[in-house]
Amino acid sequence: MSEASDRSAGNPSQQSALIKQMAYDVGFNLAGIAPAVTPEGYHQFLDWLNQGYAGEMSYLERRKDAYLHPQYVMSSVRSVLMLTLNYKTEEPPPLAGTEARISRYAWGSTDYHKVIRKKLKQLSNQIRERFPDCETRGIVDTAPLLERDFAQLAGLGWIGKNTLLLSKTEGSWFFLAGLLLSDELEYDEPHQTSHCGTCTRCLDACPTDAFVEAGTLDARKCISYLTIELRDQPIPRELRPGLQEWIFGCDVCQDVCPWNRKAPVSRELSFHPAEPFSPVDAIELMSLDEAAFQARFQSTPMSRSRRAGLLRNAAIVLGNQGDRSAVPALLQALHDSEPLIRGAAAWALGQLGGPEVVFSLEQRLAVESETEMVHELEWVIGEIKNLGE
Repeated sequence: MSEASDRSAGNPSQQSALIKQMAYDVGFNLAGIAPAVTPEGYHQFLDWLNQGYAGEMSYLERRKDAYLHPQYVMSSVRSVLMLTLNYKTEEPPPLAGTEARISRYAWGSTDYHKVIRKKLKQLSNQIRERFPDCETRGIVDTAPLLERDFAQLAGLGWIGKNTLLLSKTEGSWFFLAGLLLSDELEYDEPHQTSHCGTCTRCLDACPTDAFVEAGTLDARKCISYLTIELRDQPIPRELRPGLQEWIFGCDVCQDVCPWNRKAPVSRELSFHPAEPFSPVDAIELMSLDEAAFQARFQSTPMSRSRRAGLLRNAAIVLGNQGDRSAVPALLQALHDSEPLIRGAAAWALGQLGGPEVVFSLEQRLAVESETEMVHELEWVIGEIKNLGE
């Protein structure tokens, strides 16, 4: 056992300070320690699920009981180390032509899960080397842990009106990670106050009115949910215009938050923009087959939407932009093997209109076998003809 371990073993205060320093040394930006308890927001989480606000994220319902206590993730847990890793890089450039927006967190060439897991593994190894009897388990938004609640309990910030954790020094441009530990440590003071005040910029700016009220998000209307989590279904027609030019995720409620004005730039190079991810041309995306999609996105967060979901999103963005240079790509997409893409292309063509569009849509309708696509085509054709009358 090392001299440092000798001094800190059995001393929660020294051990906690040493573990936090280890976290900073491997690259995390904030670190705070909370006790392993039932989080205050657990019952609010259950109410949120009961309201149906989770949409198609059925895994939350299946695992809802496990969110009651971190012991359901690691039975020996006594402390929860909460960590942040900044991902803000450069400011998003203005869009040109048929370019589409991607959420900042997905600009890099590597999936953030891999980056954070590597850091958590390094940290865990260092902790076990100093404190051999301490068991650990890393968490990166895939285990049943209410990370924001524990981050607030660990003193890292408060949960804002946009439901994100906010920090006075870091804003909200960061990932949250957790490390469960079997040792009892010295716990940080919870962050008790909100510093949102009377500001409602995040609520007012949401293009799809996804906030039921301050602190409550109806995920079924959230652009991030619609473009990423809702992979295998059409996006509801009434919400498609609200996507505006967002092809993957959405940053609107963070862009307008005053606490993000001075948020620091990430030191993690793998989060910095990788061409051609920021921004991306929606017309060019429409030409990707499965092999090209995998080659380009398989190691990035954008693989989560799958090809069908991403091209569906691209088609909707093109419909929203109203640029008729997109017509050839959308007409080609009417014959894609994926009904999800065909339906979105039909809707986008309906937004662009024109005699050649109606002709092509009617041709597709004559051979279409998918019932949902038939309904989509009939609706779009009817809308175009009604507008022409």
